[in-house]
Amino acid sequence: MSLTASHRHTAVVIGSGFGGIAAALRLRAKGYDVTLLERGTALGGRAQAFERGGFKHDAGPTVITAPFLFEELFELFGQKMSDHVKLVEVDPWYRFRFNDGDTFDYGGTIEDTQREIARFNTDDSKRYLELIAHSKKLFDAGFTELADQPFHQPSKMIAQIPKLVKLKSYRTVWQMVCAYIKDPKVRQALSVQPLLVGGSPFDTTSIYGLIHYLERQWGVFFCMGGTGAMVKALGDLMRAQGIDIRFETTVRDVLIEKQIANGVRLESGEKIFADVVVSNADPMHLYGKMVPQDAQSRITKLKCRHSRLSMGLFVMFFGTTRQYPDVAHHTIWLGPRYKALLDEIFKKKVMSEDFSLYLHRPTATDPSFAPAGKDSFYVLCPVPNLDGHIDWKREAPRLRARIISELEETMLPGLSNAITADFYMTPEDFAEDYLSVAGAGFSVAPYFTQSAWFRFHNKAEGIENLFLTGAGTHPGAGMPGVLCSAKVVDRLIPAVHDADESLREVTG
Repeated sequence: MSLTASHRHTAVVIGSGFGGIAAALRLRAKGYDVTLLERGTALGGRAQAFERGGFKHDAGPTVITAPFLFEELFELFGQKMSDHVKLVEVDPWYRFRFNDGDTFDYGGTIEDTQREIARFNTDDSKRYLELIAHSKKLFDAGFTELADQPFHQPSKMIAQIPKLVKLKSYRTVWQMVCAYIKDPKVRQALSVQPLLVGGSPFDTTSIYGLIHYLERQWGVFFCMGGTGAMVKALGDLMRAQGIDIRFETTVRDVLIEKQIANGVRLESGEKIFADVVVSNADPMHLYGKMVPQDAQSRITKLKCRHSRLSMGLFVMFFGTTRQYPDVAHHTIWLGPRYKALLDEIFKKKVMSEDFSLYLHRPTATDPSFAPAGKDSFYVLCPVPNLDGHIDWKREAPRLRARIISELEETMLPGLSNAITADFYMTPEDFAEDYLSVAGAGFSVAPYFTQSAWFRFHNKAEGIENLFLTGAGTHPGAGMPGVLCSAKVVDRLIPAVHDADESLREVTG
């Protein structure tokens, strides 16, 4: 029996990351009765929020680009996003701090960025326009045309090869940036975007160079109240539309009969039957633990066996008993090494004595994140995933102390005395809390051979009525990527009315 021959019109969604939330809303708008299952105690997955000692923290994503993807979810039900949350554009988008103390503010108008680049190299300032022009071509091909399109048919990928070759998508992001920019510091600043979606710029396909134009097209925003406020608004929207949300509910496996998914079995043993199953779980976990091997296609098994995962993340959250008004909202703190450090993280999978950091200070924009006169921070440090076999019980306290020492010496004077209410997450926490295989921060890494058709498909191969969203699926990680993965699923699943019409045709 296929989906179109069904008459029940029920859907179950596994996981409440942004991919799962968006899929649940889109299926509800199509007329399905939707049940959303979340193994944690709150919505959001990696995008949940924490509060400790009066300080608020977004657990994961802090940057909103392509806000129209969120607006669409509210518009499905005749509502305006602006009535629920407020987005403000941050200025600068990012501040880069280099190891010698130099800084580079990225964002604002193109002219603003050109002036910043000119402080390092006047010719690079002119060539930046050429980089943006190339990024627009990548954006038109990789985002506008393909980000919300299904890629489960090989013919779809084959049809795109001439265009991808013409755009030199076989180059890495680093090679693409170096083709236009000569200054070593500016090269670093303009090539870090892959790290925000789980890849090294020295290995990630230059398709992801489209991020430059994506940021230019819509800007870089912060949601007042944090990303957690967006999750709450979407949660309220789901409840208002009758979506059944169940917390502390872990799915043990997907129920499959004659290669058709018809529900899920919980760890409690309870079965929930549905016409459609959408997984927002890490696809490596889905196929490794939740889908029987004998139901999987050969292609799926090959992807599980050979997929290379993103790096891990050490994320430290803390408040300070004083404020640091000169620290920007988003700071990329670059250590003494760039390529060598990333090779140690991604390839050798060893702990290095140096590091690079992303420092988030939301109180630069939203004072509600901390008590009066204080600041809220989180610092994200790329580290090897669990395939590196690092003893995090030993290494985590050491890394915490090293990060505090470096930040105190360079950006946050007096931090060791001002820090309060701090805690951290390691790749082991990602594996435990999010069922992320090897504790990878972004699931499958964004290599060329793990993009589009080569990535985990949004429609399971060989299994009817099982669909996938999230960072490990097409088009990839990052909020725009996971929201677009739900749009792909939306395209693949018929609306209830269309299913009814098909049923009448089949039975008539």
